[in-house]
Amino acid sequence: MDSAYIKLLFTFTCLNFASIAGFGENDKFKPLLNENFNEEWNSIGPAKWNLNKGILETGQDGDPKRWGILQTNKEYLDFELKLEFKIDEHEKYNSGVYLRRPKDSNKGRAYQVNIGRGASGEPVGLYLNDWLAKGDEYDKIRMPKKWNSLRIQIVKSQIQVWLNRKKIVDFTHDNPKPYLLKPGTIAFQTYGADGHSGWVKFRNIYLKNLSK
Repeated sequence: MDSAYIKLLFTFTCLNFASIAGFGENDKFKPLLNENFNEEWNSIGPAKWNLNKGILETGQDGDPKRWGILQTNKEYLDFELKLEFKIDEHEKYNSGVYLRRPKDSNKGRAYQVNIGRGASGEPVGLYLNDWLAKGDEYDKIRMPKKWNSLRIQIVKSQIQVWLNRKKIVDFTHDNPKPYLLKPGTIAFQTYGADGHSGWVKFRNIYLKNLSK
């Protein structure tokens, strides 16, 4: 784990989780971002994360080395996650949502729902060490620079993803490594590398725990 100091900006005003545009009723879902944001999340890497009026924003701010991960302190096994995202259209810049990410990164990579541009080879889809499902490979569903709804469900070795209410991934992993079936964190990522300068925003992040 990177020990670099992370400056976590936290402005929490006029936050309202009473409704989610485009998601309908959420009686069984709980907000994943709340007033205990600083206590319930941990940031890794030099990226800055800003939560303002219910919108979580990060990016490179012109520095291609400013990568980062923001992960929950709590670990989850089976769950359903709903959120909305908006991402920059700059080159290969991409973001993503990690599922069951091990706190010990030496165990291996976690499942990642990639968020980016299909035109640059970074579609909204499912990734591990390689593409498991390219999902919206040709950007037919994602709306550029607009709020897009994302729904993710992981149960045992099956992962399903809906983008703007359309299913783009239904993947069952045969014989996954044992750590992939263990509880892990939920994490957001901003990618940092030359030619990847950009930003991403998240809002209306809700979680339903499906573990029995």
